[in-house]
Amino acid sequence: MTGPHAQRIALLGGSYDPVHLGHVALGAHFAQLLQVDQLRVVPAGLPWQKSTLKATPAQRAEMVTLAFAKQPFPVVVDMQEIERAARGQPTYTIDTLRAVRAELGPQASITFLMGADQLQRLDTWHQWHALFDYAHICVAARPGFSIDGAGLPAAVATAFSSRLGTPDNIRNTPHGLTYLAQDFAVDISATQIRAALQRGEQANSLIPPLVLDYIEQHNLYRS
Repeated sequence: MTGPHAQRIALLGGSYDPVHLGHVALGAHFAQLLQVDQLRVVPAGLPWQKSTLKATPAQRAEMVTLAFAKQPFPVVVDMQEIERAARGQPTYTIDTLRAVRAELGPQASITFLMGADQLQRLDTWHQWHALFDYAHICVAARPGFSIDGAGLPAAVATAFSSRLGTPDNIRNTPHGLTYLAQDFAVDISATQIRAALQRGEQANSLIPPLVLDYIEQHNLYRS
């Protein structure tokens, strides 16, 4: 158990190219569900599974700051992956979780948040089995998604299913549990947003207004 005064921290990683309302909604949903003391939003530095990012690391971090600026809970933009990339090091989630665990100590409840699409690729992540040694993993479902449904690798489905816990379990233990938010489903794709912006279409319903202003001011995703 974490004990009565242990911190509860949730991490939300991503490329954020660009950040969109789905990211904000996911972070807000779990921040409330898990009663976190802090949400840390972690822009990827050099995500090895994505070849090219359109916005610079600084621009992606600035967009994240704008997107989460008015949340009713503490939000920190964690720059460690971008800082590692600046030193020529790759972006691995396991390294981020190790660093956060070393910072917060063994008793803190640390949760890594992801969407269903990331869970479907989890078996390709660097040292993915070790993620559970440092954090819980909470997943936002999408329409029609289930743990035992088609598209989820067998090893991931087994690992995830065997660790299922309740939000209360997760709030009060340090790591190692999983949770699937079936009542939360946002299906927004940054790829689709970039394509729409490139075509000159409006994306007001997909992107926070301050972020959309930033994109327009910096002429991002137009070519």
